[in-house]
Amino acid sequence: MDTVTTVVWVVAFVLVTVTVTGFTGRIGWSAPVALVAVGAVASFIPAVPRVEIEPELVLYAVIPPLLFAAAIRTSFIDIRARDDSILALSVGLVAFTVVVVGFATWMLVPAITLAAAFAFGAVVAPTDAVAVSAVAGRLKLPRRLVTILEGESLLNDATALVALNAAIMAILSVTVLNPWAIAGNFVLAVVGGVGVGLGIGWVLSEVRKRLRAPVLDTSLSLITPYLAFIIAQAIGGSGVLAVVIAGILLGYRSPTVQSAEARIAERLNWKTIQFLLENAVFLFIGLNLAGIVEGASSAGPGIWPTIGICLAILVTLIVSRFAWVFMLTWLYKHGPQFLRARQWSWRNATAVSSAGIRGVVTLIAVFLLPPETPQREFLQFLAFVVVVGTLLEGLALPRILKLLKLPAPDYSQEHSERMLLMAEAEDAGVARLEQERTDDDELEVIDRLRANAAFLAEALQNPPTTGGEPRPVAYTRLRRVMIEAQREAVLAARREGRYQEAAVLSVLAAIDAEETALRTAGPKVKPTALPVTPPRRMPSKRRRPAPE
Repeated sequence: MDTVTTVVWVVAFVLVTVTVTGFTGRIGWSAPVALVAVGAVASFIPAVPRVEIEPELVLYAVIPPLLFAAAIRTSFIDIRARDDSILALSVGLVAFTVVVVGFATWMLVPAITLAAAFAFGAVVAPTDAVAVSAVAGRLKLPRRLVTILEGESLLNDATALVALNAAIMAILSVTVLNPWAIAGNFVLAVVGGVGVGLGIGWVLSEVRKRLRAPVLDTSLSLITPYLAFIIAQAIGGSGVLAVVIAGILLGYRSPTVQSAEARIAERLNWKTIQFLLENAVFLFIGLNLAGIVEGASSAGPGIWPTIGICLAILVTLIVSRFAWVFMLTWLYKHGPQFLRARQWSWRNATAVSSAGIRGVVTLIAVFLLPPETPQREFLQFLAFVVVVGTLLEGLALPRILKLLKLPAPDYSQEHSERMLLMAEAEDAGVARLEQERTDDDELEVIDRLRANAAFLAEALQNPPTTGGEPRPVAYTRLRRVMIEAQREAVLAARREGRYQEAAVLSVLAAIDAEETALRTAGPKVKPTALPVTPPRRMPSKRRRPAPE
């Protein structure tokens, strides 16, 4: 395949990914399932080329940015508040799954070694962060459950890949499987990965604190996951764990080391990267279905035994998660006092147990199995079935969670807390204003700044007595309408050519920033559809020439 053809197929790949994901989002379907289905159908079309990626390329090029994109958005405070539950799921459940599914695979799949079976257990152990986050956000689960599920799905990737690396070393070893050697490698991987992640996160945060150009900050952000991964792997640590730790630390320190513009750019860039990589992986796996089926049929035990093995592995995977979570729930309820103080209900346990959706990391990790792995093609097929099966299970997850009738988050309390925190911030701003003002500052400017800062505090102290909407809510609604009119006026001026493009873009950026702030800090309400007065047209004049 020549260079031009490769570029054409890459463009087509991205277009299909964006189109399918956008279409399924509009009609409420599962985008991963649809992408796998589209890729699977395309894989049997002779004109579609067979896509093959080297495992090393997958390990070093795809996994680090995926994990980093999720890590920088993960709240360190929330993880620390739920660290016991998250660690029990992201470490304990993964280890339990590796052992249970590993032994089940070893007994069910003929001619497979115990090391290969444990490697497969590590492949299917981690849950999918994107699918879990999407379901949690759509169903408005309690904040505690959302934190636990998202923290688990991030950290269990690192645990599973560390376990997979240890199993792969056992596969490649000519000696007898040594549990102590595997445990030693596991400890080295964890310690090395955590150390490198903390070091990279601290050093880069200090460097970024001194950068003033957002483009330089963003460029450094883009290489961070690769830097952490490569260094950790070079010293025998876990590159995956290093990326996760570095991402969480940088995300936690970002308000103090980055400018607002750099933070906005970083969030948008990593959201785009994560979207393309995650959804492209599902399409890629679908495109490989023809080859996977061909390899599995030649190496597998036959159609009916294969169906039985697939069902048995799926049941084992689901039952092992339920067993571990309910055992953990019992321990929280009847264990030591410090655990009983943080217990959760059986309904919460059922919700956590049902959210065992596998996805991108499983699909990527199965291609890391070395060629020496016994029944490698058949294990790849089993991993594909596990992902599709749990994705289909995820389609029933919303109904399960609704039947559990879990309490929704208290949005009114969250809004009140946002307003109170904003009022504290405004008080601090006024105090700094009084310190920094000079006699040369015009009184009108000072009064305007004071009035803007005092509005929120006054509205909170004097709520309306007539039962109408709170003044901050009314302010947000009406201000959004004004912003819409402002944007229309600026765009009209641009069409008429009355201002230079640099001025137009600058004003649009300022309007966008205020609208973003209103959507982020303001109440979650939709603006009322009020009629917008057409913008007043300024006297027409020719566009000024750009300065020389």
